[in-house]
Amino acid sequence: MKPVWIVDDDQSIRWVLEKALARENVPFKSFSNPNDVLNALEKEAPQVLISDIRMPRGNGLDLLQHVKVTHPHLPVIIMTAYSDLDSAVSSFQGGAFEYLTKPFDVEKAVELIHRAVEQGVRGDASAKEAAAWRQDSTEIIGQAPAMQELFRAIGRLAQSHATVLITGESGSGKELVAQALHRHSPRAKGPFVSLSTSAVPKDLLESELFGHERGAFPGAQTLRRGRLEQADGGTLFLGEIGDLPFDLQTRLLRVLTDGHFYRLGGQDPIKANVRIIASTHQNLEQRVAAGLFREDLMHRLNVIRLRMPALRERSEDIPALAKHFMMICAKSLGVEPKKLSDEVLKEMTAMSFPGNVRQLENLCHWLTVMTPANVVGVGDLPADITSQANEQAVLIQGESASSGGAAPVKSGSADWESSLSRLAVKMLQDGDAAVYDALNSKFEKVVLQAALEVTRGRRVEAAQRLGIGRNTITRKLQELGIDD
Repeated sequence: MKPVWIVDDDQSIRWVLEKALARENVPFKSFSNPNDVLNALEKEAPQVLISDIRMPRGNGLDLLQHVKVTHPHLPVIIMTAYSDLDSAVSSFQGGAFEYLTKPFDVEKAVELIHRAVEQGVRGDASAKEAAAWRQDSTEIIGQAPAMQELFRAIGRLAQSHATVLITGESGSGKELVAQALHRHSPRAKGPFVSLSTSAVPKDLLESELFGHERGAFPGAQTLRRGRLEQADGGTLFLGEIGDLPFDLQTRLLRVLTDGHFYRLGGQDPIKANVRIIASTHQNLEQRVAAGLFREDLMHRLNVIRLRMPALRERSEDIPALAKHFMMICAKSLGVEPKKLSDEVLKEMTAMSFPGNVRQLENLCHWLTVMTPANVVGVGDLPADITSQANEQAVLIQGESASSGGAAPVKSGSADWESSLSRLAVKMLQDGDAAVYDALNSKFEKVVLQAALEVTRGRRVEAAQRLGIGRNTITRKLQELGIDD
């Protein structure tokens, strides 16, 4: 049996993977840089290659590209601590079997290795074609697990023409996902046309979507090509598809069924070579049940469904997003960008942002315009924002080591950290044994119970929301004695 090769400059990562593979009786060989791997590949080849992206003496994506030329059937798993859309898409387009984000679940990593061995990788032609593609810049900012799943999905859809339905709250960035899907698709050289069905008056929407012939109605002085025609050879993004009037749903269904439509007042069918990507903040299943949306159209749109997470579900992305928006706003206004203090970033991270990324962008614009100092402090935040954040406090029920009582901890502040610190100090002063394990168990129990409550006991969804593996959450629930 050929060994699994591990390539990472981080010795701790190599050690963890080595121990995990040893437990599975899987042979392995470790390297600290890609150059040594290239030299070794001239003499032998592994059964699976696991490589980091960023290393002092080489790049994992360059190594991937070389491997796909010389060993096209070798499964390659790319891992990185600096995950972004560019890396995810480039990895899949380069022919990577999977994309693993650090820190990762060891069990998940081992399971992934086994799948790589069993399934192999894509064929020569598709791998080489994908390896030729590279993107130059990051489009969507996101380090959170939910965003990494989204990046993986975009990467896997990069060679697809499939219809996609994007769900998510208003302001979460659904159109950005649609643009990314288009930009990383075979239709990238074609037009990307966007139409928000809720932003156009109902009596004008039909003409806006399908176009009209001259004289089709009073005021129609010239022929007008609709958005469908404008998107020929490319992608049509229909925002808030749930608001599409019922009669237009029937016409759109025909386009998705046979690819033909008629201009308003027209007699000749027009062929639509268009990929449809739709979005909605509404629950289409509920609208179907209420008789407001055609069930057959929903199924036509729901070929691939992607969910854009709300900003509160990826709060770790808020600092990077805020800094990005401060730079963008300063550039648009022609002023020097202002710096957000650590206290402000901490306060922002604690906010729920019901308006999602759009609300955060608006806040950054407000701070750029209204803050006199070059460094934005907590006192510079709008009063309505800070008061809203203070109202978001929720109680997390945690057991006290001594009394078994519940300690109220405010979400979105440092209070829970202070409470944890006081509890740790007390347990250490009392001479309690295994303090770290005890506190870690309490933390895991609280988080898992919260995830199960939010997902109404659905383990798979809870694991996905937490960014852990299905096997991991099952094992943790058993270890902690949690009955969901």
